Amino acid sequence: MQHVGYGLAALIVGVKYKWIKYKDAFERTNKTLDTFINNVDGKNGFYYHFVNIETGKREWNCEISIIDTAIFICGAITAGEYFGKEIKEKAEILYKRINWQWYRNKETNHFYMGYTPENGFWGHWDRYAEQLMLYILGVSSPTFPIDKSMYYDFIRTKTNYENIKDIIYTYCGTLFTYQFSHSWINFMNLKDRDNIDWFENSIKATKANRQYCIKHKNEFKTYGENSWGLTACLGPKGYCSFGAKPCEVDLKIENDGTITPCGAIGSIVFTPKDSIKAMEYYYNNFPKLWGKYGFKDGYNLEGEKPWFAKEYIGIDKGIEVIMIENYLNGTIWNYFMKNKFVIDGLKKLDFRKSTNKESILL
Repeated sequence: MQHVGYGLAALIVGVKYKWIKYKDAFERTNKTLDTFINNVDGKNGFYYHFVNIETGKREWNCEISIIDTAIFICGAITAGEYFGKEIKEKAEILYKRINWQWYRNKETNHFYMGYTPENGFWGHWDRYAEQLMLYILGVSSPTFPIDKSMYYDFIRTKTNYENIKDIIYTYCGTLFTYQFSHSWINFMNLKDRDNIDWFENSIKATKANRQYCIKHKNEFKTYGENSWGLTACLGPKGYCSFGAKPCEVDLKIENDGTITPCGAIGSIVFTPKDSIKAMEYYYNNFPKLWGKYGFKDGYNLEGEKPWFAKEYIGIDKGIEVIMIENYLNGTIWNYFMKNKFVIDGLKKLDFRKSTNKESILL
């Protein structure tokens, strides 16, 4: 599902660089939104994590996913602002269908993490991760709005990593959790009423991720100052979620030495110099890591024989395309942040533009 959201944004980038004609991108986007309006399985405006590309039906008994639906809606909103016309209208139809209250645990005032018809709701977004987009979309909903207290009620656990101070860190420490909401929402120079700067926090977390890889380069020879960015990707044992300190999980169990290019690339807006050096290192040193669609999903130099992924993962290519374009021109940020519901959501959550001299309302 999240692949579709990033795919819609990638079409905008494709038109900009003439990889696809405007007319073809418009038609593909329009048909995609028609498909979701009419033919994709879901409930209360939310969609299943995985659906059959031919039928739109649920696959693999997966969950109805709030975060994957949100990523899709972010892509639809961005496309609506870019293309306008019926695409903007259809994006709004899809957005208004989402019943954010249905996915809320009234006792904890947190969103659940997943839902299946067989077992009901499970888990909670009870601490910081990639879910910031949920509150901005939810609080400004014209149909099923949430209260802004949901944003202020999740846990912000803070610690230091070596010389990097006061990182609000995620449970698993995987880098995508510091990237995904930022691919749509430009938090640069924004602070909430508690004076939290999420953009600056992602800079800190990204630097910590890199430092962790440098610190452990004698343990894993894949790691190094130009080979870093521990996040979810393909590894020798399949798709895994690799992470770095600070976090709560046991990284000695989780990590096996796998690195994915999308980790550093997806952080290019936070650490441009280090991310570009990483890209150059991957490209110049590992021909097997490069292919028709750019960098493949991961590599691992441990053991007797180095391992290189043969596949590309859509969500990982998506974060690369969007963040590179945001770094170069701010394109996806600019279109998404123009949307009236996004603007309203940030205001309702008490985000303010911060400058050296003053803090003003959006």
